[in-house]
Amino acid sequence: MAAGSAPLEGRVAYITGAARGQGRAHAIRLAQDGADIIAVDICAPAADFITYPPATAAELAETAAGVEAAGRKVLTREVDIRDLAAQQQVVADGIEQFGRLDIVVANAGILSWGRMFEMSEAEWDTVIDVNLNGTWRTIRAAAPAMIEAGNGGSIVIVSSSAGTKATPGNGHYSASKHGLVAITNALAIELGEFGIRVNSIHPYSINTPMVEPEAMMEIFSKYPQFLHSFSPMPYQPVNHQGKKGLQEFMTPEEVSDVVSWLAGDGSKTISGSQIAVDRGTAKY
Repeated sequence: MAAGSAPLEGRVAYITGAARGQGRAHAIRLAQDGADIIAVDICAPAADFITYPPATAAELAETAAGVEAAGRKVLTREVDIRDLAAQQQVVADGIEQFGRLDIVVANAGILSWGRMFEMSEAEWDTVIDVNLNGTWRTIRAAAPAMIEAGNGGSIVIVSSSAGTKATPGNGHYSASKHGLVAITNALAIELGEFGIRVNSIHPYSINTPMVEPEAMMEIFSKYPQFLHSFSPMPYQPVNHQGKKGLQEFMTPEEVSDVVSWLAGDGSKTISGSQIAVDRGTAKY
């Protein structure tokens, strides 16, 4: 791609939960589109009740390598998004290194399974603290820097299909993701005067470590009535010969297509919107 022709050329993006999964895909895609990247991840267990493996420092380094392979600069840091001071420091360091901040992808989050009236206080509190409060801390750390830079920009808040409909068996997660919709809509108004757009995306069934088929099946086997709240993925073409089959999960890169669009000028009229990234399953 010729110099200056990339849609995000000269811009800088701050991405949380960037070591793997959606966060890594978003970092690499935005880098391919011309942005330099500030990539953070906790790279450690967020809580002892989380059953899927935590991200690692090695995985965050792999993300950095992918950004550099796309020809862009990257700053990585091991940060827990519940730590406001740490996020403020990495944002300041990123602006010192890159000179600006234009894009925020608030992606980091955790998930566990269980009925709300049976889970522990720690399980409820931690999921809310990471997914909802941690995202607020991300915005609190980044938005003032974006305003000061005076370049406008785009904030993409990664919610979930569980942020727009009931999902029994992970009601704490759903509550946190519904809360992100309220944050998105209020921020769109508050930051609009500075030329900063804010939108939430709502992915469904993305192939990442967070999606644990065994844990889901255990919940559904115990409480089969819950299954009806989870739409099956539709039939989609899975190759260029036009053959069709059931593709159970979407890829993180498919979500990155939407993140890239929301980050760039092609979506400059879009703010305060909830974008379903789910192949239409929300309508089922």
